Amino acid sequence: MAGKNTAGIVGFFSDERALLQAAAKVKDAQYLSFDAFSPYPVHGLDQAMGLRRSWLPYVTFGGGLTGVTLGYLLQWWTSSQSWPVNVGGKPFNSVPAWVPVIFELTILFAGVSTVVALILGCRLPNVKKRAFDPAITRDRFAVMIEAPCGGAAPAGGKKFDESEITSFLKSIGAQDVRVVAEEGWF
Repeated sequence: MAGKNTAGIVGFFSDERALLQAAAKVKDAQYLSFDAFSPYPVHGLDQAMGLRRSWLPYVTFGGGLTGVTLGYLLQWWTSSQSWPVNVGGKPFNSVPAWVPVIFELTILFAGVSTVVALILGCRLPNVKKRAFDPAITRDRFAVMIEAPCGGAAPAGGKKFDESEITSFLKSIGAQDVRVVAEEGWF
């Protein structure tokens, strides 16, 4: 059972191979609320943790496609429908002249849609969580099993037990295991 002020239990590992193996073992042990930390991106860590592919690239692509469409339609409508002016025999539908505006609107809409999706969909920036170890992104590899609110087990997962998790993390190769207090985490 988690203590009242326990945010989770973290195990520190020696290198990225040990981190990958530990993340896979934590997932196989059915701990659903856990996270891995490393000083640099580790190839295969998301698969070891069982994370799905992000939906964010689809939002960015949709925003860019909207920018292309609106950029083209805006210029087509203004030059050939709203105020058609024949200057030097130039065609009303001159796409090569419109490329810079279409490109800029593509980048604008893709960027804005990505930022809006990060703020609304991913609830970023997360200012409530603070680093529980000053060196966690500098030179440490860690897996943290988070304590659920109220000590209840998440659906399909194991119940949070400090002594069981501490011994589990040590058994999978953790060099150091610490209990993270809530005031340092939230």
